[in-house]
Amino acid sequence: MKLGNYQVKLEKKLKVTGWEAAAISILAILIALALFSLIFLQAKVNPLTGYKDIFTYAFADQFGLPLTINRAIFILLCTCAFIVPMRAGLWNIGMAGQLYAGALGAFAVAFAFGAASGSQNLSLSPGIVIPLMMVGAALGGALVGAIPGFLKGRFNTNEIVVTMMLNSIGFWLVAFMIKDGGLFMGAGGEGEGFKLPQSLYAPQILGGPFTILLALGLAGFLYFMFARTRTGYQIKAYGLSPSAARYAGISPYNIPLLVFIIGGLLAGLAGYHLFAANPGVYKITQNYGDFGDLSFYGIICGLISLENPLAAIPIALLFGGLASGARYAQGELRMSFGVDYAMLGVLMITLVAFQFFYRNKIVWKKSEKEK
Repeated sequence: MKLGNYQVKLEKKLKVTGWEAAAISILAILIALALFSLIFLQAKVNPLTGYKDIFTYAFADQFGLPLTINRAIFILLCTCAFIVPMRAGLWNIGMAGQLYAGALGAFAVAFAFGAASGSQNLSLSPGIVIPLMMVGAALGGALVGAIPGFLKGRFNTNEIVVTMMLNSIGFWLVAFMIKDGGLFMGAGGEGEGFKLPQSLYAPQILGGPFTILLALGLAGFLYFMFARTRTGYQIKAYGLSPSAARYAGISPYNIPLLVFIIGGLLAGLAGYHLFAANPGVYKITQNYGDFGDLSFYGIICGLISLENPLAAIPIALLFGGLASGARYAQGELRMSFGVDYAMLGVLMITLVAFQFFYRNKIVWKKSEKEK
C-alpha cells in the first residue's frame, strides 16, 4: 500500500522479545483506557476523575487493595491452568468446572473433620486440616481435568467441547451439594454452603491470604519447568507438532493427560482460594457461578502473556485491580451498572487485537522514484 512518498507493507516477525511484547501490551492498555474515556464522557464524568478513583481504590485503598490482591490471585491461578495445556497446543476451557470440583474437594475435607457443625472443635488440628483441604481441592480439580486429557490422548476428542460440558456438570453438581438439603448446605438453608469455622480461616500474609505465595510460587515453578526441564521440553515439542513429537519418542497419550491434570490441579487450587481462603467468604456462595465466569479471564491473560507464567503476574494484577476499582467507581460516580465489565471488555478486546503486532510488523519504505 502506498501512502504519500512511502510504501507500507506488513512483514512477519520471526520472534518477539519480552520487551517488545511488554511495549505492545502497554500501548494497547493506554489505547483501551483512551477508548473507555468515551464512556466516561457519555456519562458526563471527567475521565481523569474516573481513572483516579479506579486506580486509587484498586492499588492504594485499605479496602480496595485486598480485593485487588484476592482477585489477582484467582485470575493468576486460572491463567496458569490455561497456560499449561496451551503449551501443548490444547485449549483448557474448563477452568470453571475444575475450580468447582476443587471447591467441593476442599469443603469435603472440612466436612469430614466436623467443620459443618459450626463448632471450633475439629477432630484434627487446623494446621493439618487446612493443608488437607488444599490437597482435596487439587485432587478434585485434577480429577476433572484428567477426563478431557484422557479422552484427547486416547480418542482424539475435541477438548473444547469436553471441557465446556464438564463446566455445566460441575455447576449443577455444586448446586446439588449446597442447595435443597444437599450435604454441604448451610445451616440456615439459604442456598449456599456451610461456613468454615474461624479456626480454618486461611492465614494472612502480605496483605492477603497465604495463597498469594502459592500462586506466585506456582507461576515461577511453571516458568522453570518449561525453560529447564525435560517434561517442559516434551510439552512444548508436542504443542509445536504432535506428529514430530511422536517420532521423537514423546507419548501422544501421556502429554494431553499430563497437561490437563496439571491445569485441573491449578484450577482446583483457585477454587480453594476463592471460597476457602478469601477473607469475608469462607463458604461456597450462592452466586458461585459468577466466579466460574470470571475464570475465563485466565484465557485472555494467558494469550496476552504469550503463555509465559511470569508475564501473567502483572497482567492478572491489572485485571484484578480494574475489576475492583471499576466496580467502586461505578457506585462512587453514580454510573450505570456494568461499568466494570465494560472496562474489562474494552481492555481485553484491545489487548487481543494488538496481538497482531506480536506476529507482524509494519514496514515503511520510501518509494524508489522518490529517493
